[in-house]
Amino acid sequence: MNIVVLCGGNSSERTVSIQSGYHVCRALRKKKHNAVLLDVFFGTKEINLLENSVQEYDLDREKEKIENLSVGLKEAQENRKAYFGENVLALCQKADIVFMALHGKNGEDGKCQAVFDLFGIRYTGCGYLASAIGMDKAITKQIFAVKGIPTAKSVWIKKGESTELDKYDMQLPVVVKACNGGSSVGVVLVKEKEDYESALEICFALDDQILIEDYIDGREFSVGVIQEKALPVVEIIPKEGWYDYDNKYKEGATDHICPANLDETTTKKMQQVAEAACSAIGCNPYARVDIMMDSQGNMYCLEVNTLPGMTATSLIPDEARAVGIDYPSLCEMIVNLSLEK
Repeated sequence: MNIVVLCGGNSSERTVSIQSGYHVCRALRKKKHNAVLLDVFFGTKEINLLENSVQEYDLDREKEKIENLSVGLKEAQENRKAYFGENVLALCQKADIVFMALHGKNGEDGKCQAVFDLFGIRYTGCGYLASAIGMDKAITKQIFAVKGIPTAKSVWIKKGESTELDKYDMQLPVVVKACNGGSSVGVVLVKEKEDYESALEICFALDDQILIEDYIDGREFSVGVIQEKALPVVEIIPKEGWYDYDNKYKEGATDHICPANLDETTTKKMQQVAEAACSAIGCNPYARVDIMMDSQGNMYCLEVNTLPGMTATSLIPDEARAVGIDYPSLCEMIVNLSLEK
């Protein structure tokens, strides 16, 4: 198949997206697909990129070119209004499918997906509505409440509204989150009163709406869901601190235990919570759900990731390997399931 692996963009997760895209593209090429890496924001002058000989394509060189473009991101954003780079839509239309390796705003939030629907471009992952809902932590929380998905107590605050915890019957420690974001960007754990205002400032700088959530002291887990069926549970154990951006993407900083050290009953319950969370916001064909569990065994669904990371340290590849699905086969499976939508 001719596959455009779309990465990069202009979000705070651009670097992670490039890594995801690179690994996916390499895996699909191992499966003998004519896969090419493309930066959604900067695009390419090579309109015939998909028509080049497979042997002529240098993936490492392409990745380096895209990484080098990051230096000019701020200037490029100031000098143009359009999001899609040169020849991006034309190349995506030529492909059999687009593998969405985008993370963060404008890529994971349903905007690209809606445009592709209108252009008749096929793509991997969730549709535009599930993507938009999953990206917005506050809206996701509202749906969890209606659907009975267990989740931590939280309050949704817009810029200009009161942020006094007493008003909302909340107290430290809390987690302050920008409503739209991923990879723990704009997520601040606050344990001391003097750190609260700083956390608000950080998160409001990223979004006009924030979520303040009770801090759950416990174990952290993640569950991939493919075609409404949960994969094995993985436990996330940072060697230092908590599961922030650095611990997510720095190799060796976090241990992933898969399958997680849980009894069968707890495992099945957690998998059911993950499946229900994906169903609640309409995720198909794949997504990943993050869950906390306290010392009493109570589970709290944090969020649904509609375009989970596919880097060397990402979680869904770990879970797939636990059931005998290697990384290239996982990438090809995602392509095939997305084509069946």
